Amino acid sequence: MVTPRTRADLDTIPAYIPGKNFPGAIKLASNETTLGPLPSVRDAISDAVGNANRYPDNGHIALITALADHLGVATENIAAGCGSVSLCQELVQATCNDGDEVIFAWRSFEAYPVVTQVAGATPVKVPLTADHGHDLDAMLAAVTDRTRLIFVCNPNNPTGNALTKAELERFLDAVPAHVLVALDEAYFEYNRSDADGIELFRGRPNVVVLRTFSKAYGLAGIRVGYAVADPAVVTALGKVHIAFAVNAVAQAAAIASLAASAELLARTDGVIAERNRVRDGLLAAGYEVPESAANFVYLPLGTHSGAFAAASAEAGVLLRPYGDDGVRITIGDPEENDAFLAFATSAEARSIANVAVRA
Repeated sequence: MVTPRTRADLDTIPAYIPGKNFPGAIKLASNETTLGPLPSVRDAISDAVGNANRYPDNGHIALITALADHLGVATENIAAGCGSVSLCQELVQATCNDGDEVIFAWRSFEAYPVVTQVAGATPVKVPLTADHGHDLDAMLAAVTDRTRLIFVCNPNNPTGNALTKAELERFLDAVPAHVLVALDEAYFEYNRSDADGIELFRGRPNVVVLRTFSKAYGLAGIRVGYAVADPAVVTALGKVHIAFAVNAVAQAAAIASLAASAELLARTDGVIAERNRVRDGLLAAGYEVPESAANFVYLPLGTHSGAFAAASAEAGVLLRPYGDDGVRITIGDPEENDAFLAFATSAEARSIANVAVRA
C-alpha cells in the first residue's frame, strides 16, 4: 500500500517533550506559576469568550499598543506570537535558508534545535561552561559565514544561570552586525540581575528580545508572547507568521495582565524567596545547585538524572529530567516544595543522585 510521502529528514528531528503530568501528582516539571489569573484578567477572558464567533485581530493592534506603552518602545518594534516559542520558529524561518546556521548554548531551551531543523537550518550547539552558564567566547568563535541567528536564553533554561549587562554588551558588540541575536527572556520577571534585554536592544538593530506571558503572568494555557525588534525584523516576522495564531482570548488576557502588572509581578518575590529556600535546602543536603535567576532550580546529576526523576515521580513529585545532563525542578507552592525537599533529602534520593548520605 502506498502511503503519503513526508519529509524524510523529519525522522532525525527530535520532538519537543513537555513536562509530564498525572492526576494527584505534584507537578514541578513545566515551570508554571501555581497562581491563576487575577479576577480582572478572568473577567477579560470571559468577555472575550463571548465573541468567540469572531476572528481575532491578526494585527494585534490593541495588544501591541499596550505593550509599547508598558515597555517604552514604538509599536513598529513589536510582534506578537502564540507564546514566545512560536516567535523562535518564526525567527529561524525569517533568517535562514537550507544549510544556514543557528547557534545556541547547550543545554538550553529544548525547542531551539527543533525549530532550527524544521526550517532546514543547521543547529550549532555550544557547550555550557563548567558552572552551567553560557560560554559567550565559544559562541562568538562558532560564528561562520553561514551563521544567521544566535539564541541566548537569559536566564538559561534549564540551568537557571543569568548573564550580566556587561557580559551581554561585550558579546552583542562583538557579533557581526548582519547576524541576528535573540535574547530569550522568558524568565525575565524572576531575574534580579542588571541585564534588561529591552535596554540592550536600543541602538542595536540586530538584537531581538523575546518575552512571554506564560510564566510570571500566569497565562501558560492561553499562549501569548512577544518580540521587540527592529522594524525590518518585525516586518519579516509578519511574513512567516501563521494568520490568527494569537487568539482573541489570549490578546484580551495579555492586555488585562499588563494593566495589573504591578500586582502580578509582586508575586515573583514570593517565588524567589521559595527558590532560595529550596536551593539552600539542597545545598545543605550535599547537592550541587547552580545559582538560579528563574522560577526553577537545576541539579546537574549526569547519568543519575533519569533514575532520580523516576524515583521522585514514585514519591508523587514530577520533575523534568534532561537526558544524562540534569534535572530541573520548578518552584511551586511552599507545601509542594516541601514535598520535593522531603524526597530529595532522603537517604534513597541522595543515594540515587550519588550524593554523600549523612550518618
